Amino acid sequence: MEYLAGIVIALVVSLFATLVGFDKERSFYPAVLVVIASYYGLFAVMGGSLQAVLSESVVMAVFLVATVLGFKRNLWVVVAALAIHGLFDFFHGHFIFNPGVPSWWPMFCLTYDVVAAIYLAYLLRHSRVVANAR
Repeated sequence: MEYLAGIVIALVVSLFATLVGFDKERSFYPAVLVVIASYYGLFAVMGGSLQAVLSESVVMAVFLVATVLGFKRNLWVVVAALAIHGLFDFFHGHFIFNPGVPSWWPMFCLTYDVVAAIYLAYLLRHSRVVANAR
């Protein structure tokens, strides 16, 4: 169910963004990635683990750097970062103990991230969003 929810919600959000025109702005998917990268930090705070907060902050910083690089240079970096974050979701529990992460979250976030990456790649490939910063 978590996988299906991630797929459906990512498609609904992405299609809504296209319908309304949010994703015409190059900043939309980088902003989505900033939010995605912050959730594990939120879960660490909710779980009351300082060690998890510190560990998640390091990972979040890596994704924030990728977000800025992607926005400032080329949105294909954001596609890659979304896909890599999905892979990170799959292995997250093996690297970081975070007591605040809901048991269903990694599967949900993995599918959301991958679907969002595929959708953004589609937009870039079909020139619906400009990949390079001007």
